[in-house]
Amino acid sequence: MDGGVVVVTNPYVDVRLSSTISSFDAKRRFNRGISIAELKKKLEMVVGASASCMDLELFSVSDKFLQKMDDNEALLGSYPVDDECRIHVIDKSGGQMDQFTDVSKVEKFELPDDAYDKRTDSVRSFMKKQRVGRFNEDEMAKKKAEHAAQEEEQKAAVDAISVGSRCQVQVPGQPTKLGTVMYVGTTDFKPGYWVGVKYDEPLGKHNGTVEGKQYFVCENKYGAFVKPLSVTVGDFPEEDFGLDEM
Repeated sequence: MDGGVVVVTNPYVDVRLSSTISSFDAKRRFNRGISIAELKKKLEMVVGASASCMDLELFSVSDKFLQKMDDNEALLGSYPVDDECRIHVIDKSGGQMDQFTDVSKVEKFELPDDAYDKRTDSVRSFMKKQRVGRFNEDEMAKKKAEHAAQEEEQKAAVDAISVGSRCQVQVPGQPTKLGTVMYVGTTDFKPGYWVGVKYDEPLGKHNGTVEGKQYFVCENKYGAFVKPLSVTVGDFPEEDFGLDEM
């Protein structure tokens, strides 16, 4: 055996990739045995530029410019490419930075409602066939009737409530509260009928003003709006909260 030194080189190299058309860097592994022309073809799918419009520049691990990779017939391994070196792709076609990722410049396609309604492969078409949601006439008619009945029930309850009446409020999931009716009717903040109540205790949400509109006046946190069916008017005197105790 002779005493020569054999240098073994890894057939693959891991490099960083950058380009003039993207602000994002990538990392890929390539065989040192491919030509620069073959490398450019592989880079097409990475940076989005055509191989015929590419110029390649090689930078060191510390991002120091080393040389241009301008010989398409040369092998990648013939250049001083080490792991973590950077290959910079210059797109000569005139592509601009991030032109493929800036969706604000993409013209949006909007299908007219009547054209969408004629499609047979849409979600709307499926819902029509299956009679789901608003396309179930029987179900929609039932819901409409239930809503109308609820509104009539609320209206009947409103007619039995007058401003100034003492009342008891029972809202599901909340403790029973006593107070005085301060407002009865419709509001701007939500549809339907509402009753404004001034509670005997600070168990409310406001002072009678909602979304900038004053419906009645009371101390802050004493006022609330509830649905008519939650209100019972009657002889509900204010409680004596221990005022006789010294």
